[in-house]
Amino acid sequence: MDYLFVYGTLMHTVDHEMSRFLQANSQFVGHAHIYGRLYEVGGYPGAVASENTSERVYGHLFGILDTDLVFKVLDAYEGIGDGNPNDCEYQRTHITVYLEDGTTLRAWFYAYNFPTDTFLRIVSGRYLE
Repeated sequence: MDYLFVYGTLMHTVDHEMSRFLQANSQFVGHAHIYGRLYEVGGYPGAVASENTSERVYGHLFGILDTDLVFKVLDAYEGIGDGNPNDCEYQRTHITVYLEDGTTLRAWFYAYNFPTDTFLRIVSGRYLE
């Protein structure tokens, strides 16, 4: 099974068309975090991976039921096209995810792909707070 870690509008506690789509086509696994930095991009979040274990982004982990369908829809929502990946605001990439019970696994996540130096960093790592 493919897994997806989400940290913003796709979280299961958000009332949004895309979060409802994800819930309908996946299984909620649990609360989790990645090592990364979270930013306020402009009404939505952007996260980048980090090797610093004190930098965390918190979110939800889903097991994807129909990988082709889910990633076709979510890649379009996140602005991932068929062109040069460096031109896209996000890239879907694999990352290690840490569940609350200590379990780790590899999952997809949408990493912010542009410079973040002008954005407000959300130090708590929790976008919805």
